[in-house]
Amino acid sequence: MGNLREKFERVKIQDILSAFTFLSAIPEAIYLKKKRPDMWLICEDKNEARDNGYWLYKYIRSEHPEQDCVYAINKESVDYKKIQNLGEVIQYGGYKHWVYYLAASKNISSQKGGKPNAAVCYVLEVFGILKNKRAFLQHGVICSDMPWCYYENTKMRLFVCGAKKEYDFIKDTYGYPEGYVKYLGLTRFDGLHDFKVKQNQILVMPSWREWIADPTSKSLTLDDMSSFTNTEYYQKWNAFLNSSSIAETLEKYDLKMVFYPHRNMQKYITEFSKASERIIFADWKQYDVQTLLKESALLITDLSSIFMDFGYMRKPMIYYQFDMEKFRKGQYQEGYFEYSRDGFGPVCTKLCQVEENLLKYAMNDLKIEEEYRKREEEFFPLWDTDNCKRNYEAIKEI
Repeated sequence: MGNLREKFERVKIQDILSAFTFLSAIPEAIYLKKKRPDMWLICEDKNEARDNGYWLYKYIRSEHPEQDCVYAINKESVDYKKIQNLGEVIQYGGYKHWVYYLAASKNISSQKGGKPNAAVCYVLEVFGILKNKRAFLQHGVICSDMPWCYYENTKMRLFVCGAKKEYDFIKDTYGYPEGYVKYLGLTRFDGLHDFKVKQNQILVMPSWREWIADPTSKSLTLDDMSSFTNTEYYQKWNAFLNSSSIAETLEKYDLKMVFYPHRNMQKYITEFSKASERIIFADWKQYDVQTLLKESALLITDLSSIFMDFGYMRKPMIYYQFDMEKFRKGQYQEGYFEYSRDGFGPVCTKLCQVEENLLKYAMNDLKIEEEYRKREEEFFPLWDTDNCKRNYEAIKEI
C-alpha cells in the first residue's frame, strides 16, 4: 500500500497530458514503422549524451552506419553539441519522441525511465500493450537489490551487466527469462582504457538520496525535510567540505579536490560551503563525469555506482557511509556486494576516519593498496575495449 501511495504522489500533470500525446502519435507511428521497420531509438537522461547510450550510439554511427538509429535528447542541453552531427537526433519528450518510441523496433536506454514519459510507458510496457523490444544498457554496475528493476516491473528484453558477480546476482534474483540478462560490459568502459591521471586530483562524488531529491510522505520518516540544509546528507557532506584536517592535508601535499554531487543533487550544490580554496565545486553542465573519473587519482564516495568505473581502472578510493541504515530503508536494499568484504577501499562511517584514510593515502602518493587492487581485478574479468561491440551484437540478436 505504501509503495502504491508513493507512485500516486509522484504522478504529475505532465504524465496525464502525455497520455493524450501518446494517443495522437499512434497513426504517424504506424506509418513510420512501415517505412523504417528496423529503426533503433537510443537515449539516456533527457539532458545527457555522456553515458552508455551515447557510447553505443557513437559506436553504431562509426562502425555500423547501415543501422537505422536515432538519438533522443533535450536540444537545449549542453550535451546536444556532442551528438548533433553524429546522426539523426530528435527532441526528448516531445511529440516526435512519442512517434519514434512507438515505431522503433528496439528501444535502448541507460535509464529505466529513459522514455518520452516514464509513467505512461510503464503502463504500456509492463502490461504488454507495447510489443517492441527494449534493451537496458544501465547507468552503472548494480550492487544493491532494486525490486523496480525486476522483470515483473520492467519486461526488458535485454538487461546488460558490467561485472560478473553483478550478472550472477541479477540472473538469479531479478526473475528475467533465460538469456535476457547478459554480461557484456558497460559500453562506456571502452573509454576507460586511455586515461592519464592528474596525480594531485581527488574526486568526491556523493550519490543521491531519493527521499530528498524527490520527496514523498515517506521522506518525513527518514529526515528533517523542513529544508535541505537540515538533512543529514547536507550536514555530513558540508562538514566534510569544511574539515580543517582535510584542508590541511590538501595544502600540505599539494592536492586539489573536485566536489561533484550526483546529478539529482546538483540543484543543491550552491548550499554547500568549503574551508579550502583547493576544493572545486563542479557543475554537471561544465564538467564531464567520465573525464573526471579518468583524470582523478583518488575517489571519495558514499554509495555512488561510479566507484565501479573507478575500480575498473584499478584506482584507489575511500567510502564515506554515514547513513547506511537510512539509505537501505529509503532507497536501495542490500544486494550481493558487502562493502567491507568486497569494496575497493576502506569503509568509513565517521568523518575522522575519512580524514585519517585521506592522510594515509596522501602520504603514499595516492597509490592503491594491493588488497584492493586484487579485488578490482577479480571483479572485472572482462576487461577490454569491445564492450560497445558486444552490446551492439547482443541487441541485434534479440
